[in-house]
Amino acid sequence: MIKIITDSVASIPADAAREAGIEVVTLFVNRDGTEYADAEMDLDAFYADIHEMADDLPTSSQPSQHALEEAFERAAQAGDEVLGVFISSELSGTYEGAVRAARAVKARNIGFSYALVDSSSCGYDEAWPVFDAVEARDAGGDLAACAAAAVAGVERTRFLFTPENLTFLQKGGRIGNAAALLGNLVRLAPVLTVIDGKATTFAKVRTRKKALERIAEAFLADVEEHGLRRAAVHYIGDRAPAVAWARDVVEPLIGRAVSVLPVSPVIGLHVGPAVGIAYECASALKGKLTGPVRVQAAS
Repeated sequence: MIKIITDSVASIPADAAREAGIEVVTLFVNRDGTEYADAEMDLDAFYADIHEMADDLPTSSQPSQHALEEAFERAAQAGDEVLGVFISSELSGTYEGAVRAARAVKARNIGFSYALVDSSSCGYDEAWPVFDAVEARDAGGDLAACAAAAVAGVERTRFLFTPENLTFLQKGGRIGNAAALLGNLVRLAPVLTVIDGKATTFAKVRTRKKALERIAEAFLADVEEHGLRRAAVHYIGDRAPAVAWARDVVEPLIGRAVSVLPVSPVIGLHVGPAVGIAYECASALKGKLTGPVRVQAAS
């Protein structure tokens, strides 16, 4: 059997993970001295006072080496192979930790096989390749086929989002004080994306309304050129603006319902209140990667 493992930053709801047979290894958020397991949090409750967090940002931590080894050891002892898809190695050390853990378990269990895919992203931009691997597994594919499905998914997905303001990006050290002050004064609303595993600016416009319009335009252009497999609207903070945008803009564009899901606070607290979309097309998208998807495998 092939065991599919991902991390909580993929933001897959617990019931969806259970139904698909996905094991989720949690990251952690520390706020005011209390540590929260990302995979077990009520994210809407946590985000309820997000604006108050800007002056004292919570911190995050990746899974321990022990936790990762335990996940792989359980699979090895059960005679399972592992296909893992993890948060971008440019955003977290989780992927590198998973590689070390898998190698350690392999050293103790010579017959253990695994393939670990660097998703080059987070949120449902990370989750869609996980579901691609699930589909390959459920169709009877072997470990190589599941890994290939996940890699193809990474190449077909994109995450576009816009923050409410630049305060959290500045507080977290992503932009300087002067840039944040100027951006907030002139109501600069960047559209952000992930390229080669790093968050970067996709476009800059003046007002959040225009930023959401720019996201919708880019999304529709990708869909028209590459087709659409699936999409989810993401939010950080208040759910209501994301629901309204999904129903009023996204769903009419594609003629189908989309899920509206919170992003893991491990990522969300670096961005602050935001709305965006993570989607998977039918063929590889331009501009997301300039090199091959990173994969570590041992059989």
